[in-house]
Amino acid sequence: MNVNSWFMGTRRTLRRGVMPLLALAGLLGVLLLSWQPSANALTPRHYDELEFPPLRDIEIPAYERYELPNGLVVYLLEDHELPLVSGSATFRTGARFEPGDKVGLANLTGEAMRLGGTTRLDADALNQELEQRAAAIETGIDTSEGSASFSALSEDTAAVFALFADVVQRPAFADDKIELLRQQYSGSIARRNDNPDGITSREFRKLVYGADSPYARTVEYATLTAIEREDIEQFYRASIRPEQTILGIVGDFDSAQMKRWIADYFGGWRGTGAALNNTLPPVEQARAGVFMVSQPQLTQSYIQLGHLGGQLDYPDHAALAVMNEVLNGFSGRLFNEVRSRQGLAYSVYAFWSPRYDHPGLFVGGGQTRSEATVPFIRSTLAEINRIRSAPITELELGQAQDAVLNSFVFNFQSPSQTLARLIRYEYYDYPQDFVFQFQDQVRAATVAQVQAAAQARLSPDQLVILVVGNPAQIQPGLEVLAPNTAVTPIDITIPRPGA
Repeated sequence: MNVNSWFMGTRRTLRRGVMPLLALAGLLGVLLLSWQPSANALTPRHYDELEFPPLRDIEIPAYERYELPNGLVVYLLEDHELPLVSGSATFRTGARFEPGDKVGLANLTGEAMRLGGTTRLDADALNQELEQRAAAIETGIDTSEGSASFSALSEDTAAVFALFADVVQRPAFADDKIELLRQQYSGSIARRNDNPDGITSREFRKLVYGADSPYARTVEYATLTAIEREDIEQFYRASIRPEQTILGIVGDFDSAQMKRWIADYFGGWRGTGAALNNTLPPVEQARAGVFMVSQPQLTQSYIQLGHLGGQLDYPDHAALAVMNEVLNGFSGRLFNEVRSRQGLAYSVYAFWSPRYDHPGLFVGGGQTRSEATVPFIRSTLAEINRIRSAPITELELGQAQDAVLNSFVFNFQSPSQTLARLIRYEYYDYPQDFVFQFQDQVRAATVAQVQAAAQARLSPDQLVILVVGNPAQIQPGLEVLAPNTAVTPIDITIPRPGA
């Protein structure tokens, strides 16, 4: 509000006899004393003259860890800022342990746990109980782990926690809900070639890991049909067991009371039957070369290139994280060279993407107009080769270190994020101070270490180059990228039900 409008409004108020003249004089004096020139009157500063305080150090809030006699691991972290409580159970399971002829079993089991209600409350009754309290319970199983979570107001914690325990320990696996999930999965299979981005990512993983690898295989009509209700119940019993579970609770609760609830609802939990064989499947790169998925309707190419990657516990992980920042982002080499200077891309990237307990990927790519496909690939490969063959500059090193350290802080913005990180470290058998080790290694990284890591981990001779696009519009053709071998076509036809 400006002074004139404020003053006119005050005059109207005075005419009504609401504010005495003395109060007007006092308020006007305060307003004039606090008057500041408009922002437009300030002299703008160049961006490199701006100064910002350093981000705060990562601090791990006080938490408690203990185990129940049945093997259940518990983390408690009190946070009384808001009247909310949330929790999660992390299960040592995953789709990578399901049979190859029943792909989809783990995902189906994870969703059906919640969707079908429990043996005490059917799905509708469970939903009503949660809706009345504005609470939520979710479950799922992905490639490497399973999870169940809840959130509730503090005053409803006892009731919602009881429902949460019921979902975890006594899912009903209602037949109608399993059938509903089958239909949804079937619909996803039918639509999986609608999105070029999805095609590119899916087929690239198949080429690197192998189509039958647990880290790349996909649900098919045949594998979905092969899953029986008995398979779901058996996978649940093998996977969801107290000795394979880490329970974490964060929020506005009293730890002594929470321990009593945990003892009441989870202390008597026992696994039944044989536990899951969680021996990790072997991983090795399946193929290399140039590959094409023909999609004549497209006017641009979707590209991914790369090879098998590594794990977060590799000794040069920090140096590779710095390398990622040099290559990527608005100030990265790829953006500046391939997108801005040459104008070859709508998007471009290349990064080392490790995993906790199995090799991840080194993956690059982007999107470009069809006729720029080969120049885009060549320019991207040139930048990847350059970071291997020549040292980065000290300026690039410093900027990349700052970017890694500053962005990593945002993984610890809230107590719930911090607790999730601690649980993840325990799940994958990482040291609890892994984050601090990583930070120290990033700060200590040198130009020579970044180049050595790039030379050791980036392998041009192992590259998979995959293009999803219109081959008739890609000129020159992809064959110029593989003069000694043929470009391999990839068939993405979806097998028919019953095939």
